[in-house]
Amino acid sequence: MIESLPRREREIFETLCRLGEGTATQIREAMDDAPSHSAVRTMLTRLEAKGAVTHRVEDQAYVYRSVPQAAKVRDSALSQVVKNFFGGSAASAATALLGLTKQMDADELDALQKAIDAAKERQK
Repeated sequence: MIESLPRREREIFETLCRLGEGTATQIREAMDDAPSHSAVRTMLTRLEAKGAVTHRVEDQAYVYRSVPQAAKVRDSALSQVVKNFFGGSAASAATALLGLTKQMDADELDALQKAIDAAKERQK
């Protein structure tokens, strides 16, 4: 669902996910190159109609939060990053991420090895 959102709605949604919750003003302030306040409010209303966000009223202000779908958001955002920056290659993205990591503990290394082994098995 997230990948099908128009660019600005997706930016607002991702900003809200990063904040956890917030008013239209707080969301706008957290954005780079933010649209107008009324545009942010309009897009939040659209996102709510699509079931991506919900709100509560607090001190006469709408406080928005994303509807729990963290795994979908994470997978969608990661897919976009892999597509846009790594030509669709998950292996290139993984290699770049590993290059950012200074040290890994044994559990992390074991989990990576299991993922690699599982990928090899799927190729057979």
